[in-house]
Amino acid sequence: GLDIAKAEVEVTIRVPSDTTAGRRQQETRTFGTTRRELESLGDWLACWGVTRIGMEATGDYWKPVFFLLESRGFDCHLYNAAQVKALPGRPKTDRADSIWLARITERGSVCSSFVPPEPIRRLRTHTRYRRHLTQARTAEKQRVEKLLEDGHLKLSSIISDIHGVSGRDMLNTLVTGERDPRVLAQLARGTMRGKIKRLEEALDCAFFTGEHAAVLAMMLTTIDHYTTQIDSLTAKIEVLAEPYLHQIRQLDEIDGVGTICAQDIIAEIGTDMTVFPTAAHLVSWAKWSPQVKQSAGKRKGSNATGRGNPYLGAAL
Repeated sequence: GLDIAKAEVEVTIRVPSDTTAGRRQQETRTFGTTRRELESLGDWLACWGVTRIGMEATGDYWKPVFFLLESRGFDCHLYNAAQVKALPGRPKTDRADSIWLARITERGSVCSSFVPPEPIRRLRTHTRYRRHLTQARTAEKQRVEKLLEDGHLKLSSIISDIHGVSGRDMLNTLVTGERDPRVLAQLARGTMRGKIKRLEEALDCAFFTGEHAAVLAMMLTTIDHYTTQIDSLTAKIEVLAEPYLHQIRQLDEIDGVGTICAQDIIAEIGTDMTVFPTAAHLVSWAKWSPQVKQSAGKRKGSNATGRGNPYLGAAL
């Protein structure tokens, strides 16, 4: 049983006793979390003949410990913190927690959490960061719209996407110093040219100052930077996702699911569905199965699905 903190790991082993049949001998040690210390931990466990390891999911601190011991052939199990928390009346120390985790692991009394294999984890690292960058870019685009409203430019009332081809040309021209509404409106393309008169009214720059233009230029540069990063990540993701093209095509056939969404789903649940006993188990794991709480014939609470994987939830 491993109780993991940022700087150290409290480890308790329970193995069959050398002197008394049916009994256990137990020992607890403390190790650091550097690679050298974790290698020493692996050597110590191996010399005792330990085969199964259980640990609590503590932030991201469990990952280097889990991955290194897994690479050395140990049977690693990750437990949900809510399922192994201290019971009332039990002392709460790192040592006591490691002993408790060792007992849980020995008895197999708690189901382990799903940890995807290494190829899926590499894909997941990229897809999750792409989602963060996409959210950051969206937030920056919303700031642009707020800035335009502050400058009394009602462009978003006429154009559904002010960051499309026509809208972006108008914003770039505003940054260069152009303030004539008729010149700005003439940058419209395609069907948007039917809105020339409305665009001229929306692009009245009477309240749009040089300070607005300077900040707008910074925002557009930031948006372009995010776009470049997202495109680079997408190219890398396509390479990492090549072994799963068949599953991605299967997901892409579902209405509302595109290639990017399919990549996100694969990165979160993997492609080996044998880790989920049934389809309903996967739905419940993803927190898309509403919980019914009822007592004395009355429903309690909101009966919501609960908090699940935020990245999978965003994709779905």
